[in-house]
Amino acid sequence: MAEQATLPAEKRENNGTSASKKLRREGIVPAVVYGSKQRAYMIQVKENIFSEVFRKQASANFLVNLEIEGAQEKSKLAFVQDVQRNPLTGGFVHVDFRAVLDDETISATVPIDLVGESAGVKGGGLLEHLLHSLEIQCKPGDLPEKIVHDVTNVDVGQGVKVGELNFPDGVTTKMDSDVLVALVAKSRASIAADAAGGGGGDADVEATEEDGDEG
Repeated sequence: MAEQATLPAEKRENNGTSASKKLRREGIVPAVVYGSKQRAYMIQVKENIFSEVFRKQASANFLVNLEIEGAQEKSKLAFVQDVQRNPLTGGFVHVDFRAVLDDETISATVPIDLVGESAGVKGGGLLEHLLHSLEIQCKPGDLPEKIVHDVTNVDVGQGVKVGELNFPDGVTTKMDSDVLVALVAKSRASIAADAAGGGGGDADVEATEEDGDEG
């Protein structure tokens, strides 16, 4: 389960472009909190504090415990639903927080972490990581930082599909189970050696620079 950081915030009353720009100049990020059968209302967080919390996350979608000064319900479990950043400076422009309940199902995009050295790589193959993240569904308490999958037993010509990933208890995905996450392909040198020796076979998969993200 992903660790839930505590994030101090303040309820704000001033709205509009000029008010938001003024806040950003002062190192404050405008934000909104909504969901969990409540009316949406505006809040603000200090950019340096939010940036520190954000930096430690494996995904842009994560849970925080909001401590909102000036709000009727001060402590609130919230999901970082959307983060807007300045494309030039990288600074935070706006954050959407979605308040959630413990028994509520949420959707989040988390990275896929392939661990271990595959048998195919040990034999000279190349591991092609094709799908780096996917959308999952779970309860807030089951939200993982990432999906970790061991590729130790994956040999040359073999791959890993979404349906074969190691999902933690309580975590599911709606993505097609046949989508390819990774494969171990033969290296150029190995293919050249096979060709020179008359080897090779139908199961051989050539790893080329043009493969890109194609699965």
